[in-house]
Amino acid sequence: MLHVSARKIDRVKKRFVEEGYEAALVRPPGQRVYDSKIDGELEARLIALSCGEPPEGQANWSLRRLAQRAVELEYVDSLSHETVRRALKKTNSSRGAR
Repeated sequence: MLHVSARKIDRVKKRFVEEGYEAALVRPPGQRVYDSKIDGELEARLIALSCGEPPEGQANWSLRRLAQRAVELEYVDSLSHETVRRALKKTNSSRGAR
């Protein structure tokens, strides 16, 4: 079973009729453009924070707690744990585990 919705089939069929074989096979590029919330300064602050003492009662920092703490310290207005994960992964950080 392919697990493809009827709507998806209709969209591909329509693209085939209107734009041809190649267009039907290739997924159209995304239309949304996202600005990165992380710059070099914020990345450095997140790394420093993750290497510091974790919150009381915790063995190490969680990604959600790092994001929450960055907002509390007013480094940024809002920040998701996934954005923190990507920033720390880029630096091969282990979330401050000791």
